[in-house]
Amino acid sequence: MSANWIPGNKVVLLENGEEYFPRVFECIANAQREVIVETFILFEDKVGQQLAEALIAAANKGAKVDVLVDGFGSPDLSDAYIGRLTSAGVRLRVFDPGPRLWGWRLKMLRRMHRKIVVVDGERAFVGGINYSADHLADFGPQAKQDYAVEIEGPLVAQIHRFVLHAIAAGGAGRSWLRRRVPAVQFDSLPESGSVAAQFVTRDNRRHTNDIERHYRATIRAARHRLVIANAYFFPGYRLIRELRRAARRGVDVRLILQGEPDMPIVKTAARMLYHHLMHAGVKIYEYCERPLHGKVALADDEWATVGSSNLDPLSLSLNLEANVVLRDREFNQHLYERLEHLMCNACNQVQVQDVEEPGTWRMVRSFFVFHLMRWYPSWASWLPTHTPRVMAAEAVTSATPPRNLDRSPDRTVEA
Repeated sequence: MSANWIPGNKVVLLENGEEYFPRVFECIANAQREVIVETFILFEDKVGQQLAEALIAAANKGAKVDVLVDGFGSPDLSDAYIGRLTSAGVRLRVFDPGPRLWGWRLKMLRRMHRKIVVVDGERAFVGGINYSADHLADFGPQAKQDYAVEIEGPLVAQIHRFVLHAIAAGGAGRSWLRRRVPAVQFDSLPESGSVAAQFVTRDNRRHTNDIERHYRATIRAARHRLVIANAYFFPGYRLIRELRRAARRGVDVRLILQGEPDMPIVKTAARMLYHHLMHAGVKIYEYCERPLHGKVALADDEWATVGSSNLDPLSLSLNLEANVVLRDREFNQHLYERLEHLMCNACNQVQVQDVEEPGTWRMVRSFFVFHLMRWYPSWASWLPTHTPRVMAAEAVTSATPPRNLDRSPDRTVEA
């Protein structure tokens, strides 16, 4: 885990698609030299069409435009949509595309789950928001609650270098294009603000647990306040243990989890942990206004994180993820105010009596659940580790038989 904080950044919190999409599309469309986009989900709904318009506008101005989407999260891009982008000069690539078997998508493990945009090497966006209409309130009751950050300053140089290497390495650390990646120094961009920050990633090679280690170290160091809002919550044994220890030493530990999940199993899995956490003093709030999709946290008065990583086995042990970790009082306080607004106005606080069960069953279930959590980082390494492929989108569509191009979001995808 890197201990290098990069000072001098300006970081702005963007909440939901209403704040995120207009800002990121404006920056992409106005790019002069380069646009790099990585995303798990890209649908051909109104948001996907707006992204295409922004990318094409940048390409028409002469900017070099690269887009990497995940083959599992974005499986149904039509030939027309792809052709519209590629004919404008956009290089659209698919991370580890796979065939379908009786309509089911295969290769669901070890996905490219990052959501990153870098514009002209000077501005970056990192978070959990995909390019789909279900991140907008007008989508209806299933619209998602989510967060991202816009970054200016020296940290952008590190993020820029990372995405350049991701393009060259096919998104996962192996040579693909075999072109030289220019060295970008952290001090190559001027200071833009007062935020100290780190860019933390997770992969299946050198950085297998960096994000989880940041979480655990922060929980251990917390002294008076810890708030975690996470959509898919089923972390490992060690992180659960640190949360319990923090609550027992007097830290105000609050978890904001899904009360109206997009996948029912999410709530079922999280609730298996409730009694163990609550008996140690952890407060749990279920967000019930709409599905929670955020992956954010804060500790004490300065530390905060925003990114793509859930606190579940997929994100912590399998997927490719990216978070920004921040140290700034103003950002910490602003994020706390937004999360407190959720807790006060859109959440139900879970009470101990709501989760009590017969003692014997609870003990037996807890035994198996916690031993499963304790060992999953080890057995996750036994799962398939084929070398992911990155293919040009045109090659993927030409190799794939015709399929139903329903553009409605697939509710079985954890995003």
